[in-house]
Amino acid sequence: MLTNPIKNRQPSIRNRLLIAAAVWLLAITLSAGYLVPSFIKTYLIEQEKSQLYLYMDQITAQVDIDKHGQLFVDGRLSNPRFNFPYSGLYWSLKLNKQVLRSRSLWDTTIKGNDKKGFEGPNDQSLIVVKRKFSLPDSDYPIELSVAVNQDKLLKTLQQLTHGLWVILTIMAIGILALTTLQVSWSLWPLRKLRKNLIEVREGHSTELTGLYPVEIQPVIDDLNALLFHYQELLLRARNHSGNLSHALKTPIAILNNEVSLLDPATQTKLAPALQQLQQHIDYHLGRARMAGAMNILATKTALSHRIDAISLAMDKVYAHRGVVLVNELDSDVVIAVEKSDLDEMIGNLIENSYKWANSLIRVYQEPIVDGHIVLVIEDDGPGIATEKCKQVLKRGVRLDENTPGTGLGLNIVNELAHSYRGDLVLTHSTLGGLKAMLYLPIPRN
Repeated sequence: MLTNPIKNRQPSIRNRLLIAAAVWLLAITLSAGYLVPSFIKTYLIEQEKSQLYLYMDQITAQVDIDKHGQLFVDGRLSNPRFNFPYSGLYWSLKLNKQVLRSRSLWDTTIKGNDKKGFEGPNDQSLIVVKRKFSLPDSDYPIELSVAVNQDKLLKTLQQLTHGLWVILTIMAIGILALTTLQVSWSLWPLRKLRKNLIEVREGHSTELTGLYPVEIQPVIDDLNALLFHYQELLLRARNHSGNLSHALKTPIAILNNEVSLLDPATQTKLAPALQQLQQHIDYHLGRARMAGAMNILATKTALSHRIDAISLAMDKVYAHRGVVLVNELDSDVVIAVEKSDLDEMIGNLIENSYKWANSLIRVYQEPIVDGHIVLVIEDDGPGIATEKCKQVLKRGVRLDENTPGTGLGLNIVNELAHSYRGDLVLTHSTLGGLKAMLYLPIPRN
């Protein structure tokens, strides 16, 4: 049975390039969207900590212990925010059980740790730096903490991140659009090549024309050389077939006439040899005609019209049998088979049906399979046994020696169908006789 070598369409080069570009842009955008804000946040926090260390140095220089052993800060600090409640800038000193804090902390303390983070007044999120140092008059180390509210920093960073995502998204869309244009422009010669191939296939041109990039031009030159060579081979095969047919026809006719004049015993010896010679000639001439099949993929033939023409001829030849052929095909059905090859195939099948049908031959179409039309020719004759349906497709096989014929017809039909990447399947008909299903290609869009 006919099989399709390609069941699923593969992704196009254009789609592969665009998918690769989209994946790469997505990776770059996501990486930039997450890493850049992280770097900025780290930088801003380090800057804040640098300022806090400056305040810490200043506080350390001004810390002292009075004669009663109490901590105090001598003088004012440079930043007045330490004196305003909940200002966002705080310090705290701890000596044993003594705690001294800035006025900005008011009645609160700096809470938290390095793992969970620090909180200040009104649930402010804090950046905290700490230091331990000792004074000559103290037996215990003093722990100094300086903190700043980072809520504004985080809000600014959030706004910056939002803007960054907008910029990255617009940039990614723009780059993808430019990449699409670039890919489309780069693949334009291939689209042009496809249009040229369609023109060749449709018969409007015999070669690929136009200017192509230097990377593609060698392929175009090779294809044109191949097309020219194929046309030459086609012409030679057709001419050789015709010349050989005419050259052999007359000598064989003379031999047949001479044998008919001989005595019956001699005729019995020579007639089979002449018949075998005629069979070989018919077979190889048929193969020679098949050498030019497809005609550069440009052939188109109206199927129903050829069925009517052949049935009209067969009605005259087999008028004595009273067989009726019913053509159920639509008149607009077109197949990609050369006219002479189509006549060779359906002519053999229809003639077999006229020979064996009792009264009716039916010709119709079954649903298209893998780009091939399924032409069905069936009759109400005796048919062929299922186990012999494949045997009769072999060269020279005849199931009935009493019926005129060479045994080459079905074999030639089968090989012609295969030359068009089609198939011939014989089976039992619902009418009671033989059902021949011929798979023939339809023109590509």
